[in-house]
Amino acid sequence: MNPHSSDTQTFREFSREDERRRLASVEEKNRRLGEALAKARQQLLDMQALVDTCAKPPVSLVPLLALDAEAGEAEVWSGGKRMRVALAPGSEGLRVGDLVRLGDEMVAAGPGVPLDTGEIVTVREVLADGRVLVQSGHISALVLRLAEGLRDVVRPGDSLIAVTAAGIAVERVVREDVEQLLTPEIPHVSYSDIGGLREQIDLVRDTVELPFSHPELYRSYGLEPSRGILLYGPPGCGKTLIAKAIATSLGGEAGAYFLSVKGPELLSKFVGETERQIRQIFARARELAGANHPVVIFFDEMEALFRTRGSGISSDVETMVVPQLLAEMDGVDGLDNVIIIGASNREDMIDPAVLRAGRLDVRIRLERPDREAGAEIVAIHVGRDVPLDPALVVRYGGQDGARDHLVDLITSAVWSRDEERRVFDVTYSSGASGVIYLRDIVSGAMLAGIVERAKKLAIKDALGGVGAGMGEQHCRAAVAAEIDEMTKLAAAADPTQWSRNLGYRGDTVAAVRPAQK
Repeated sequence: MNPHSSDTQTFREFSREDERRRLASVEEKNRRLGEALAKARQQLLDMQALVDTCAKPPVSLVPLLALDAEAGEAEVWSGGKRMRVALAPGSEGLRVGDLVRLGDEMVAAGPGVPLDTGEIVTVREVLADGRVLVQSGHISALVLRLAEGLRDVVRPGDSLIAVTAAGIAVERVVREDVEQLLTPEIPHVSYSDIGGLREQIDLVRDTVELPFSHPELYRSYGLEPSRGILLYGPPGCGKTLIAKAIATSLGGEAGAYFLSVKGPELLSKFVGETERQIRQIFARARELAGANHPVVIFFDEMEALFRTRGSGISSDVETMVVPQLLAEMDGVDGLDNVIIIGASNREDMIDPAVLRAGRLDVRIRLERPDREAGAEIVAIHVGRDVPLDPALVVRYGGQDGARDHLVDLITSAVWSRDEERRVFDVTYSSGASGVIYLRDIVSGAMLAGIVERAKKLAIKDALGGVGAGMGEQHCRAAVAAEIDEMTKLAAAADPTQWSRNLGYRGDTVAAVRPAQK
């Protein structure tokens, strides 16, 4: 037996273990070195991509004006001129009006980006072949081509975003201030809904409806339909209701379009803006007007827009606004099937040229209702289906009798000259004094308000378990509340302005105070 054999075996085992450790260490170093090299390689690739990006040539975004898919070409607006360039493959879906990429190689490529900025222009006329005649702030008239998405949806008066230098309009803008004015309504108000104005309604129908319903007969006599009428008088006496009833009656079952314009809505501090909106209103009316669809343009508070020129009020804006209205009424573009109705509480402030023959030549004054007319108005608003006090119904022999009693109660309370109906003590500029009773300043709107107040009081009682219908106590309380409310309003108002707003006729009021009862 060799005495050195165990030592030799131990040495060999130690050597193999040492080699394994060395090999593992080398493998770990190689792994870490490989990871470091891979990381460095990725960093180099990222840096190379960044360098390539920074070195990439610039690309212009230009409006697309026309497409020729068969030829693989496109027309774009670049550098202030119209250019025809190649169209890159895979550019399907591009539309005229989009922004496309245009590189140094002059190839247009998609996908397109919708163009949403530019100059606001107003459409004056829609032409053929997708073109429109527009007006911009600095150019009186300009012809533009419509982007594909705008064709068949644009109408006169619309506001568009346009690149005027490129000759293209790309988007329709809804301007709430203008859109509300140009949105017509079809009212459903009949003459039977209006009380106390039979004489005025007959005159309106003779003036407005007969020429529309019998045009041949009028032409045989050499007569032209009236361009418009002016309804004037104290506030709350039915001017707007009559205008809506005219539109309802003219249109028959189809109804007539009703463009309601309140004077103050059109006033603008920007030069030319008010005139532009007037043009849009008349352009919209001409577009809507047809044989079966007459159009009523209703100017409420007309004195705010068309006051006498040279009056020195509103910075003399009327010197431009009034001529614009006159031009629209007398212009070469006809106003067939268009009737203009003006309403005003201050007809003395309207420019005389607007009221001359051939324009608003029919002037109808709506007076305050007398007792008979007031009863008619109250009866309309009370209605036949309103729940009435059961005890009242029994006492007067039925619903109709109770209803007539309440109508008489309200009208008697309003037209009475007792102390309870004294509303104001006034002093006139002449030094004389007087008393104003409720009947002196009554209006149809006031009577409607009294009835509405009585209904609300009846509803409140019904919810509280007191009564089941409108009764005498509600009507009396409603009249008293109306007097109290008017008294408080007058106490805080300027006397002269108060009398004008109220439409009070007589000597100039120097002072007004609640009546001492």
